[in-house]
Amino acid sequence: MMLSIIIINFNTYYYLKRSLDSIYSTVSKSIPFEIIVVDNASSDNSISRIKKDYPHVKLLVNKKNLGFAKANNQAIKITRGDFILFLNPDTVVYDNTIYTVLEFLKRHENVGIATCKVELPGGKIDDACHRGFPTPWNALCQFTGLASLFPKSSFFNGYHLGYQKLNEIHEIDSCSGAFMMVKKNIGQKIRWFDEDYFWYGEDLDFCYRLKKSGWKIFYIPQVKILHYKGIASGIKEHSKKISSADKKTQILATKARFEVMEIFYKKHYVGKYPSWLTALVLLGIKIKKKFNLIRYI
Repeated sequence: MMLSIIIINFNTYYYLKRSLDSIYSTVSKSIPFEIIVVDNASSDNSISRIKKDYPHVKLLVNKKNLGFAKANNQAIKITRGDFILFLNPDTVVYDNTIYTVLEFLKRHENVGIATCKVELPGGKIDDACHRGFPTPWNALCQFTGLASLFPKSSFFNGYHLGYQKLNEIHEIDSCSGAFMMVKKNIGQKIRWFDEDYFWYGEDLDFCYRLKKSGWKIFYIPQVKILHYKGIASGIKEHSKKISSADKKTQILATKARFEVMEIFYKKHYVGKYPSWLTALVLLGIKIKKKFNLIRYI
């Protein structure tokens, strides 16, 4: 077995079906692969539909929502592939994407993770697939709008690395778990995903630890996937109208989005920066979280 593809599902069967169909129609027969779907207590009949429509898919069923990190770690334990592709259920894989990324990883010994271009429905790049680490300066520039004012500046746009040539293969700090292909032996050394992260941030944390250990992460824009993004959470502006997420799920996702910022900072940046800056950053996260939750009151 060369490749294991892991998908975490939570009430997204309509999109999961499109994703699975795109995999089966585009992955070369020369690539031995398996698909593992972990269902995090969906209530949309996903389980019965997967069993009926995709009998060859390995299905793990959780009685409660364990979160993204824990569910992925659960699936990793039964993988047989030398490479693992973490893929979101609300994605569509295009021709040659998986093959190209896989071949790149096979050819480069010092690369631990590779990703492709991830496009949103409107054709724009999903910034999360091509980003830098959220240092206090990078985060400040991003949330104050300085990064948008100077998109080609390495000084102001370190958050999404907008100064890079997006049509060329190059190294990045981090990619999105929407499409993340990893060498299994390296993932094992990094000890996979940190389960302190429930919904977001586990991909960023994993990339940070991997690069800290000396491995590289590469972005390959010659191939791509489509990412509807936010279908399960219902908090993304471009996908709100097509998401079936209820208010409770939206609140949970919003809280998780900001809680991971605090978790990441405390794990990796406390001690690197002055205590006054740490206090200011954590306060800023709390304030931004409250403002974003207001819309659901």
